[in-house]
Amino acid sequence: MDLQDQLKKLFPDHISSEEETTEPENDLWMQEEPIICKFEKRNGKPQTILEGYTGADEDFKQLAKEIKKLLSVGGSFKEEKIIIQGDYRDKIMQFLKDKGFKVKRVGG
Repeated sequence: MDLQDQLKKLFPDHISSEEETTEPENDLWMQEEPIICKFEKRNGKPQTILEGYTGADEDFKQLAKEIKKLLSVGGSFKEEKIIIQGDYRDKIMQFLKDKGFKVKRVGG
């Protein structure tokens, strides 16, 4: 007997209102051209750089925040580029493809 059944026995007159939990829809602007994902070493440290997004800067900043949270790494948004600390090209590309973006890998 699970918790729902026990509660129904304790409160038989209660009408349960099951609220539907909806996830926030992806409100980012989707583009036709692919986002460029490349790897560079700057000052001896590996960095993954995303560029080529033609939507609003706020959408690109939101995307940067989601990527940093997903990977638990630092990064920044500068000059219409997302710079992520470390080499995470494969994970970032898979994340963007799952969101519906086209991604192109440049270099190695």
